[in-house]
Amino acid sequence: MTTALTPGLIALGAFMAIVPLLRRDSTMARSFLAIVSVALLLRYLHWRVTSTLPPPHLTADAAIGYPFMLLEAASLVAIALSLLFLSRTRDRTKAARLDGRATDPRAPLIDVFICTYNEERSILERTIIGATGLDYGNYRVWVLDDGRRPWLRRLAGELGCHYLMRPDNRHAKAGNINHALRHVGASTERPDFVAILDADFVPRPDFLARTVSLMDDASVGVVQTPQHFINPEPIQTNLAATDVWPDEQRFFFDILLPAKDAWGVAFCCGTSSLIRYSGLMQIDGFPTDSVTEDYLLTLRLKEHGLTTIYLNERLTIGLAPEGLKEYITQRARWCLGFMQIIRGRSGPLSRESKLSFIDRLSLVDAFMSWSAVYASKTAGLIVPWLFLLFGIKAVQADLTELLRFFLPFYVWHGLIMAWLSHGRSLAMMTDVSQLIAAPAVLKAAAAGLLKPKGHKFKVTAKGGDRDNRFVEWPLLRIYGSALLITLVSIAYAFILHLRGENIAYGGLALAWSLYNAFILTVVCFVCIEQPRRRKAERFERNVPVLLCQDGKSHLARLADISITGARLIDPDPPLPGSTIECRIYGRAIAAIVVRRTADGFAVRFAEGMDTRVHAIRAFYAGEYVRAYRGVRALPVGKALLMRLFG
Repeated sequence: MTTALTPGLIALGAFMAIVPLLRRDSTMARSFLAIVSVALLLRYLHWRVTSTLPPPHLTADAAIGYPFMLLEAASLVAIALSLLFLSRTRDRTKAARLDGRATDPRAPLIDVFICTYNEERSILERTIIGATGLDYGNYRVWVLDDGRRPWLRRLAGELGCHYLMRPDNRHAKAGNINHALRHVGASTERPDFVAILDADFVPRPDFLARTVSLMDDASVGVVQTPQHFINPEPIQTNLAATDVWPDEQRFFFDILLPAKDAWGVAFCCGTSSLIRYSGLMQIDGFPTDSVTEDYLLTLRLKEHGLTTIYLNERLTIGLAPEGLKEYITQRARWCLGFMQIIRGRSGPLSRESKLSFIDRLSLVDAFMSWSAVYASKTAGLIVPWLFLLFGIKAVQADLTELLRFFLPFYVWHGLIMAWLSHGRSLAMMTDVSQLIAAPAVLKAAAAGLLKPKGHKFKVTAKGGDRDNRFVEWPLLRIYGSALLITLVSIAYAFILHLRGENIAYGGLALAWSLYNAFILTVVCFVCIEQPRRRKAERFERNVPVLLCQDGKSHLARLADISITGARLIDPDPPLPGSTIECRIYGRAIAAIVVRRTADGFAVRFAEGMDTRVHAIRAFYAGEYVRAYRGVRALPVGKALLMRLFG
C-alpha cells in the first residue's frame, strides 16, 4: 500500500514546491499546470482502457464494464476541455472607465428592461428603485410585466418608470423582451443599448456607466457582468456552511467566465447584461428556439460579427434560489436549453452555423459537462453495488492498482483547481452539488436531445415564506434509498457473504462505497431545508455614519445594516422612540430608534415611499454581499462534520 501511495505523494510534493513560484493570472503558469494534469489524466485513462476492462465476451461484467468505461472516458474528456479553457484568464476592469459622458444627457440612450412574471411586490420594488437611481445621464426604465398585475402598473407609475404588458406569454422571457423591443423600436427615440435585469436583480448606481464604456468597440454586442447574491443558496444554508463556502455560481462567474472571455467565447447570461440594440435588430430580437435564450443570443450575434465580453465587477445584486426545488429547477432549465441549442442550427456540428472552431469547441465543453459528467457521477454510485451484491466486476482492478494510477491525477487536478479558483472548486463539494441535481439534469438532457422543441420555460420562484424547516421528501427518498443500498451492499459483502478470492477488488469497492456513502449522507442533509429569514438579512459593516437630530449632528459608526434597519455604535445613544436622520453612503434616511444596545443603539427605517427609496439605494450602494476572496478546505470540512454530527 505504501508503494501505491508514492505517486500521489510525489504529485502532492511537486505541487507544493512549484505553485508558490507561479502567478494565477499567468497564461504560461496556468498552461503548465493544465498540461501536467492532462498528462496524468492520459496516464490514468491508458491504464483504465488497457488493464481494467473485462474480457470482451457476452458477460454481465462486460455489459456493465464497457459502457461505464466510455462514460468515465467522456467525463475525463470534459475535464481536459475545461482545463484547456482555464489555461487563460482576462480581467477587463482597467478597460472599463467612468467619464463625463456618464452624466451627460446626450449620452447614448439606454433602455433598462426589468423582466417579471410572478415575483412579489417587495422584490420588484427594490429592483425598480435601484434601476431608477442609476448614475447615468440618459436612460429609461421599463417594467415588462408578463403577469399582467394592476398593482405593478401602479407601482411603476409611483416610482417613475414605464410599464409594459402583453396579451399572452408566448415564448416566455424572450417573447417578453421582444415585445418590449418592438415597442421601443416604434418610438420616436430608439435606444442605442438595452440593459436586461431579472426581477430580483438590483443594479448598483454605476452599472450602466461601467458597462457602456466597453461598448466603444463597435464589434462588442454584449457586455455581461456577474451575478452576485445577497442571500445564501440552499446548499450553503442546509449544510450550515454559509460563512465558509460560497454559492455554486462563484466558480462560474469568478473563474470560468473570465477564462472563457480570454478565449473569446464568453456568453450572455441574461440578467445583468448590456446589449447593443442594432445587433438585436440584425437578428430579429432574442432567439426563441431555446429556453436559455441568453446563451443562444451570443451565438446568433457572433454570426453577425458581434462578440460577447465579460466585465467581472459586482454591478448587480440578486437573489439566489431560496429553496432546493427552485435550485434544481433552475439547473434543469439551463441543461434543457443547452441541449436545445446543441440540436439546433447553432449547435457545434451544425452545417448552417457560421461559428468558429473555438466557439464550437466551447459548446462541446459545455455539452460534455452537462451530459457525461452527470451521467458518470450517477453510474459511479451503481457500479460498486453491482459488485458487492451480485459479483459483477465492471472494473478489473484492485485498490492498490487504482491508487498508483488514479491518485496522482486526482491529487494534482484537485489541487490546481482549488488554486486556480481560490478554493471555489473543491472535489467533495462539487460532487455534492452535481449529485443533488443529477436526476433532474439527466432527465432534462434526454428531453432536450430527443425532443428539442415544445418545452415550456420554468420560472425560478423567488420570495414566499421560507421561515420553517421542512424536508424535500421526493429527493430524500431518492438519495436516502441510494445511501441505504450502499450501506446494505457493504454489509452484505463484508459481513454476511465475504467474497474470498475477490477481496482485493472488494477493497476497491469498499473504499469507493464508503466515499459514496459519505457524499450521499451530505446530500441527504441538503434535502432538509433549513429556515431562511431573507427579510432579516443583515450585514456587518464598520463605516462612519452622520447622525442628525434636533439640528445637531455627530458621527457614529455603522455596525450592521439590513434593508429595514441598522445597528450603530455610539457612546451617546438617543432615547428609544426618538426620530433621527442617518446619512449612509451619501443618502439621508429617516429612522426611529427602537432600542439601546451595549455599545450604541438600533434603528428601524421610517415608513413611507421616499424613505424606502433612500434606504434601498443606500443599502445596494454598499458592499452587502459575502465576499469569498479565498476558500479553505479545512473550515468547509469542519462545517460539514458539525452539520452531520453536531
